[in-house]
Amino acid sequence: MAADPAVYVPDHSLVSQLSSANLSVETIRMNRFAARCRLSSAVLALCAGLSLPVASMAQTVTAAPPAQPLVRYDIGDSIFTPVWAGRGMVSSEHRLATQVGVDILKKGGNAVDAAVAVGFALAVVLPNAGNIGGGGFMVVHDAASGKDVAIDFREMAPAKAGRDMYLDGQGKVVAERSLYTHLAVGIPGTVAGLAHAQAKYGKLTLADVIAPAIRLAEEGFEVSPQLAGLLEVEKDHLAKWDATRAIFFKGDQPLRAGDMLVNKDLAESLKQIAANGPKAFYEGTIATRIAEEMGRHGGLITTDDLKAYKVVEREPVAGSYRGYTVKSMPPPSSGGTHIIQMLNVLERFPLKDMGSDSARTIHVMAETMKLAYADRSEYLGDPDFTKVPVKGLTSRGYAEELAKKIDPEKATPASGIKPGKPQPYESDQTTHFSVADDQGNVVATTYTLNLNFGSGIVAAGTGILLNNEMDDFSAKPGVPNAFGLVGGDANAIQPYKRPLSSMSPTIVLKDGKPWLITGSPGGSRIITTTMETIIDHIDFGMNPAESAASPRVHHQWTPDELRVEKGLSPDTVTLLQQMGHKVVVKPTMGRTQTIQVLPTGLYGYSDPRNPDGATAGY
Repeated sequence: MAADPAVYVPDHSLVSQLSSANLSVETIRMNRFAARCRLSSAVLALCAGLSLPVASMAQTVTAAPPAQPLVRYDIGDSIFTPVWAGRGMVSSEHRLATQVGVDILKKGGNAVDAAVAVGFALAVVLPNAGNIGGGGFMVVHDAASGKDVAIDFREMAPAKAGRDMYLDGQGKVVAERSLYTHLAVGIPGTVAGLAHAQAKYGKLTLADVIAPAIRLAEEGFEVSPQLAGLLEVEKDHLAKWDATRAIFFKGDQPLRAGDMLVNKDLAESLKQIAANGPKAFYEGTIATRIAEEMGRHGGLITTDDLKAYKVVEREPVAGSYRGYTVKSMPPPSSGGTHIIQMLNVLERFPLKDMGSDSARTIHVMAETMKLAYADRSEYLGDPDFTKVPVKGLTSRGYAEELAKKIDPEKATPASGIKPGKPQPYESDQTTHFSVADDQGNVVATTYTLNLNFGSGIVAAGTGILLNNEMDDFSAKPGVPNAFGLVGGDANAIQPYKRPLSSMSPTIVLKDGKPWLITGSPGGSRIITTTMETIIDHIDFGMNPAESAASPRVHHQWTPDELRVEKGLSPDTVTLLQQMGHKVVVKPTMGRTQTIQVLPTGLYGYSDPRNPDGATAGY
């Protein structure tokens, strides 16, 4: 790994020199290999016989220091190599959606056009998380103006929603009422959000960018082993509803790998949106069918609720870390605020010297995570309904106070940590995709249905899976939600309020220009996964592939456990335990989609934790 991440160039040291000659990727690779191997004039002549340009290569070879071996076996230090592209790149959780985005870029669309197209395509090919029946967040960097904007299309609670709607007569939370019933569904925001971004920041028409999704829904696509496994795991929830079974089942069993998934009703819904814009969803036939679905099963969403939905543009929460600028999603996401809060604390520790995945690095990260998640439980909520002390939480002065609480040799029990006092410093299943174009525009988008396939409910006649985002509210202060997160009054249920989220679409800038675009699904683990990705690149000089392949850790204050993925050294685990951490190995965390922008091009990688993901460019 490179010592200086700011100048790290994975395997493309000659790309900028050679690209001006319009050489193919294969030619560039041959030139690069020749230069690194210090090839002899005889070999250079052979290359010339293959019609490979060698003038610049010969110059490089001539300048090589003497007494070097003619051929080197080891030609680079990257263990995992990211995807490279010279102009535009898309990184998403499904190869078909990624290709849709790349095709849009090739046709002259910008990063927003491609992102919106990917968003609609994922609603078809990634039904467990991609959606038009959920909501999310988008962070856009506009190259022309240099401005960054956060687009909030998070779901909202219906007008009839109330603080105690998930409690029984004894004041206890009713199991699964906020997850797998029609009461779990919040007013969807995805269609409004994507359409808003397209109209304001895109170049193409909404019909242009929806067309590929319509084709995929109408013609169908082959179910992958990954999707088949998810359908099998969630079949009990999905099988409850006739409209859901009609799409995802063959007879009494869910679709299997190799089966074709066709969703004609969703194709028709997408056609209506393409023709009539978001009104088709919020005021047209689709709205009527969603409201009728709610009415048949005791749900709360009405046509008036759908018509009342609004997208909100917000100022991204911003901070700096070791000279880089970090822009991420503000409340009602807790992600951006706590990423910056944690980075502010961790900047006070020499992580680079301590080493990636060392016990000392993991220890201070875990202690920092505890402090941030304790604050999350107390202060974070919808800023349109409650005062969120973002400035205090992201203040460097507050970070200094938090850093003093960290014992470098010993873990502090969660029971000994309480929410701090940031005020004096005031002056889910989810998917993420990242896009960069050749004009300098970048987009980071994270959107969700909450759990896999959301509520599992398809609104009859629409083909649209509906979310179960109401679970992200605090059903009762102090009672954990599906991800084990606890919340307080700031996140209590109120009509038209947006539930607190962990989604953290993030852009890192260097000298005012995009340098890293990243984000992840993963519920409560989104925040720590995204933060670790930033640290991997800045502190440890990793490329997107190396970062994605690194083991992740997570602590969310309660439960009091340091969750880790397999792959950590047993010695490291032992040292952490000796420090007082309750280390538990659990399933993988996050599925990042990361693009790094360097002078030599775009480098990206789709997290190997999801085998269906793909990064591509041109």
